[in-house]
Amino acid sequence: METTAVMQPTPDNFRRIASPAHTLILLAAEGVLVWRGAIRFQQLQSAADLNRVQMYERTILTQWLGFAFVILGVWLAGSPRAAVLGDRWRSAGEVLRDIGIGVGFAILSTLPLSVIGQLLGGHEGGRAVRFMLPHGGVEMVLWIALSLTAGICEEALFRGYLQRQFMAFTNNAPAGILLSAVAFGVAHSYQGLPQAVVIGLEGALLGTMAYWRKSVRPGVIAHAWKDALAPVFMGAMRH
Repeated sequence: METTAVMQPTPDNFRRIASPAHTLILLAAEGVLVWRGAIRFQQLQSAADLNRVQMYERTILTQWLGFAFVILGVWLAGSPRAAVLGDRWRSAGEVLRDIGIGVGFAILSTLPLSVIGQLLGGHEGGRAVRFMLPHGGVEMVLWIALSLTAGICEEALFRGYLQRQFMAFTNNAPAGILLSAVAFGVAHSYQGLPQAVVIGLEGALLGTMAYWRKSVRPGVIAHAWKDALAPVFMGAMRH
């Protein structure tokens, strides 16, 4: 007697949202940016007249170009943008819920991650990046714009896009979260190995939250919130 195999549909979490070629190009571009960023970081640290405004503007532009490339790849594959960002908010209650989750995550994760960073010797990395923090009103406005940009673009890239792609390639959710977290840490390796490890751990937590919520929106809020308040936290740590 003949039997017909029934093909089980691929779960949405394990379905590719862009072509493998697009992901390879994106990873290669990120690798070049990491390499150039490390060189540029060393140059900026020794610069006598650091132009933070120019640095912020260049970073904002680069991140939005990366975001546009992600959306392009998703569109070319016929996937919805919601695959990267999550479903749109449909009510004020959903907005408040995600704000609460994002702010709560930012508050609760700060202390343990800071402790881990101190244990790994990350205080050196913290001192190394203080020169990037804003001075004056104009720089502070651009810093907030940069924080919002990083929140949106980096969460869309690492949690919305790469995490989904890695899950699809491995057919495994924890592996996708882990690989995306590693990529997130490597992208910030210019801050030193201890800080890159801490950022990778934070990426794993953000990835877990994105998987749970099926949206990067709480992560966007948490990411932007923590980046925007970094000058306040760094200032407090100095005293």
